[in-house]
Amino acid sequence: MNLTRRILVKASESRWLRDRAPRFGFVRGAAARFMPGEKPEDALAAARLLAENGINLLDLIRTMNLPAEVSVKLTQLGLDLDREFCFANLAKLIERSREAAPAAEKTLWIDMEQSAYVEATLELYARARRAHRNTGVCVQAYLRRTEKDVESLVSMGAAVRLVKGAYSEPAEIAFPKKEDVDENYFRLAQMLLSPEARRAGVRAVMATHDRKLIARITEWAAAQGIAKEQLEFAMLFGIQRAEQLRLAREGYRSGVLISYGSFWFPWFMRRLAERPANVLFLVRNLFSS
Repeated sequence: MNLTRRILVKASESRWLRDRAPRFGFVRGAAARFMPGEKPEDALAAARLLAENGINLLDLIRTMNLPAEVSVKLTQLGLDLDREFCFANLAKLIERSREAAPAAEKTLWIDMEQSAYVEATLELYARARRAHRNTGVCVQAYLRRTEKDVESLVSMGAAVRLVKGAYSEPAEIAFPKKEDVDENYFRLAQMLLSPEARRAGVRAVMATHDRKLIARITEWAAAQGIAKEQLEFAMLFGIQRAEQLRLAREGYRSGVLISYGSFWFPWFMRRLAERPANVLFLVRNLFSS
């Protein structure tokens, strides 16, 4: 992990910055590239535009008849307060998600957070899935433990969204070098797309903006005889828009995660940390504000 990324990740964890930085116009302006606004109406407007281009929206909003799914963090549901309280809230969301789209099997996704939450997240996911199969979970390629976690998830035929990871973790827990994270991501993608995984009914979502990695996965999948419509990719709103459209037009399943809400600063700083070149957008907004 380079110095710029470490600084950005630490900034995302700072309560002092979280409370103060969003007050500055140039910070809000830069964040607007990656999220359309703080209100549900902002997310819905962006969702409508994406849907018109054949890109599915993964968002908390289940209205307006959009091809949308919900994605939540368990800390938003009370995981830090009480595990049973969190699970009860999660179960309610899953049920409401099914009620909102009874004709289609919509997946409610559980995001993955820092390594301290991984065990509890996977435990609650497995518990939720036993009662509600329309539940998916995110795993992070930069964590050393994830290969074993993926083996377990494949055996249960889970819905899995694979990301690289954007939290600050010690080297004994997470791969510190980008090339090692990329290699592990590709290895995990192969596991999630393997004949064993497909026989088990695994739904694998490759959540990455790395075009080289996307090309590597699509080339490997084609060599394995995996049809384009069996490959699913997901990206964040405002990042690699041209690549999102290309994948959709070429026949791959392509989704976009649209976030909204006032508690956006930590999320925004992690987006910068994922690709420090995005800091340029922050600088441009600083001098144009």
